[in-house]
Amino acid sequence: MKLFSAFSLRGIPLQNRIVMAPMTRSRATDNIPGPLMAEYYGQRASAGLIITEGTSPSPNGLGYARIPGIFTPEQRTGWRRVTDEVHAREGRIFLQIMHTGRVGSLVNLKTGAEIIGPSAIPLAGKVWSDVKGEVPYDVPRTMTEHDIAVAVAEYARAAEFAIEAGFDGVEIHGANGYLITQFLDPGSNNRDDGYGGDATCRNRFALDVARAVVDTIGSARTGIRLSPYGVFNDMSGAYLGIAEQYTELVAGLGALELAYLHLVDHSDMGAPEPDRVVMSALCEAFRNTGGGTIILSGGYTPERATADLERGAADLVAFGRPFIANPDLVQRFRAGASLAAADQATFYTPGREGYTDYPALVE
Repeated sequence: MKLFSAFSLRGIPLQNRIVMAPMTRSRATDNIPGPLMAEYYGQRASAGLIITEGTSPSPNGLGYARIPGIFTPEQRTGWRRVTDEVHAREGRIFLQIMHTGRVGSLVNLKTGAEIIGPSAIPLAGKVWSDVKGEVPYDVPRTMTEHDIAVAVAEYARAAEFAIEAGFDGVEIHGANGYLITQFLDPGSNNRDDGYGGDATCRNRFALDVARAVVDTIGSARTGIRLSPYGVFNDMSGAYLGIAEQYTELVAGLGALELAYLHLVDHSDMGAPEPDRVVMSALCEAFRNTGGGTIILSGGYTPERATADLERGAADLVAFGRPFIANPDLVQRFRAGASLAAADQATFYTPGREGYTDYPALVE
């Protein structure tokens, strides 16, 4: 079955085509990866590729409680424990760089950090904080062009730190309503300068970040995740001109010869279904302009994943929540075994429970 066949990701050998999708798990005490996180990722090293949870390149991007960073030497050292554990088990691992932007509360940030975004448009609802429980999202401060330049440099520095920490590469998180998506979406970006207004300007931040990361660690070690039509974190979904905007964006990313494009579809979780024709066209545009591998994710079964691999719609397929309760997911898929159910109550809680205590099939 093609799902279990080896694959070369720009020279990085993967033992199969199963990707562990990035998932926030909130176990980084003081925003530093610890031994528990190394154990968690090591347990799942049989995936062809692991993409870590979203990891902030900046003190300003730590909007959630207990998410990790990659901007201090201590964080870099913590992540080295993770990569060493995964590599010892012959796995491969990319770090996902995620700046939360307007998604967060000052309560979750260190002193001196800010909630920032392309525009001063707040997110509706509340976010969890360990100090005060659920609190409203703070109104972001509109980023100046200097702020934007600083943020771009932070992404590049985070990528450099990631390689120093032993990662095989990085994934730029341009999906799910975080900072890059906030620039892309007209519902969260009402700027009238070079980073807002028309689609080309709204694409500029994403391309600036990708270019800076490529210039720092190389295109073969750089991927990006996008969620066209996504509505998570108050994104607009199918707004006017989205197909043309994303086609232009992925063409620009392909021209940078990125290692992969990772497209997200959350319709299995109740989100609106994306335009399938457009999603396929985006993959084609990325490949035709110099981009590499296509990763698809969103509610996949082994059977559906195999079908998409066989017809060439994807090169790799990402699985998210099944990996939470099934550290040996690859072996279970291969054996046709049943899957354990994850406890949603422990998705984001601190500690080992619901994190590293799920047994493998052989146990």
